[in-house]
Parts: sequence; structure tokens; C-alpha cells
Amino acid sequence: MSEDENASEEYPTEIHDYLATFEKSLGSVDEMLKTMMSVSRSELLQKLDPLEQAKLDLVSVYTLNSMFWVYLATQGINPKEHPERIRTYMNKVKEITDKKKASRLDKGAASRFVKNALWEPNAENEHSSKTPAKGKKRQ
Repeated sequence: MSEDENASEEYPTEIHDYLATFEKSLGSVDEMLKTMMSVSRSELLQKLDPLEQAKLDLVSVYTLNSMFWVYLATQGINPKEHPERIRTYMNKVKEITDKKKASRLDKGAASRFVKNALWEPNAENEHSSKTPAKGKKRQ
């Protein structure tokens, strides 16, 4: 018997396609990890600003966490029973990124805009308009 025939006897044939897809996915992950590992971490971090460094660290941790999640599932352990704190930190980094993208208020420009938009009486206008207001009777 060939190795493929032995392997097909070990699991139900209905899941063969799923396992083949899973094996392809593992190959893709392996290639991606080899690419990431080919560059030294310190070399990579020097090229990134602190926020990008945090993002890289979170992606790395999230990937490891996902792999551990799969490992637990293959061992018959419910992964949902293990706490996941990575998502919390990812949300914090996303908030920081969103704050950087948000428009900022130029207080000086806003102050000038409001000041110029409001009417301010000056000395010339006060003296020239001595006519009484409409609707008021003279005494």
C-alpha cells in the first residue's frame, strides 16, 4: 500500500478536501514566516516609527496566538476558555492611528474666524446712529 492509501484509511474521506486546503494554507503560512524571518528584527524595527513597530509586534503576537488557538483545538481543548488580551491592545493601537488621522483644530485660526465673523461696534458707528430704535416713543 502507498502512503496516500494509508492516510486515507486514517480519516473519513469526506474531509479529504478540507485537509488538502488546510495543508495548502499551512504551506502559505510557512512561506510567509520564512520571508519574515529572513530579515533581522532589529533591522526591520529601525526602519519603522514607534506606531508601526507596535503594529508589527501586535501582528506577530496575534499570529502566534492564532497558531496556539489552532493547536489547542487540535488537542481537543476549547480555545475559548483561554483569555485573549491581544485584541484589546490591537484596538488601542487602532485608536491611536485613528487619532493621528483625525483633523486637528487650529485654535488660532478658529479664534480669528469667530472674531471676524462677529460684529463689533466701533466709535464711528456709535456716534452716527443716534436715531432711536423703532417702536420706542420719545419722552
